[in-house]
Amino acid sequence: MLEKRLGPQRIDAHPYGEPFVLGDVQISFHPAGHVLGSAQIRIDDGDAVWVITGDYKRDPDPTCQRFEPIHCDVLITEATFALPIYRWPSMDQVMEHMFRWWDHHIRNQRTPVLLCYSLGKAQRIMAEIRQRSDRSVQVHGAVANLNLEYEKQGVALCPWQRASESDKGVSTDLIIAPPQVAESSFLKRFHPTELAMASGWMQVRGVRRRSAINHGFVISDHADWQSLIQTVQQSEARQIYATHGETRVLTRFLNDHMGVAADRLETAFGIEQGADQ
Repeated sequence: MLEKRLGPQRIDAHPYGEPFVLGDVQISFHPAGHVLGSAQIRIDDGDAVWVITGDYKRDPDPTCQRFEPIHCDVLITEATFALPIYRWPSMDQVMEHMFRWWDHHIRNQRTPVLLCYSLGKAQRIMAEIRQRSDRSVQVHGAVANLNLEYEKQGVALCPWQRASESDKGVSTDLIIAPPQVAESSFLKRFHPTELAMASGWMQVRGVRRRSAINHGFVISDHADWQSLIQTVQQSEARQIYATHGETRVLTRFLNDHMGVAADRLETAFGIEQGADQ
């Protein structure tokens, strides 16, 4: 999957939980629950254990291994959705809502189009559809290419096919595509369409309005506020560094209300750059 995204690479793969030595430290990868293959990095130099979470979520996801809490001395955590307003609904609630929306627009002869990130989010939704129905979907090529990689790893998705140039008119299948195609010719062949977006950002109505999206489903591949706090507590770390997102609010809360030493950490990607999810 890395090669599909990044092109030819030298890749040394390591199973979850199996330590290996790099320089003077022992390293192991542990499930992050973000997307298929995503990992936290545990680093042990004999004196202290550091954990870098990378992107992670704690909610169950049928397409990847669930997040594994790790005890450590220092925790570097992402903070994409580190505001108390971000609390994710259950996937049962979201999928019931999605099916109703899907059926409503089919009855009104409009093609339902769901915009979502092509890696991880699209496959998670397709796996959730499969668990609840025999419905099928059509997908943009960017999603199709990654679906193939997921299926090679044994991940079961709902029935799907790549949307072809010959497909025209209203579709009773849900169309799944990345957000970049919202104004593209790809969707024009299915007109009239009804657009929705699946993202944690859909928790905030203002974001939906600015995106010119009529409907939003709150589905995120990142930890919400409660999950971030739970992860800090379970780590029992003496020092927390927050990066990539709403770091100010999280570190202030940890310092002032939980008595945990916390600081903001700037990376090469910036300190307040929220992810797409």
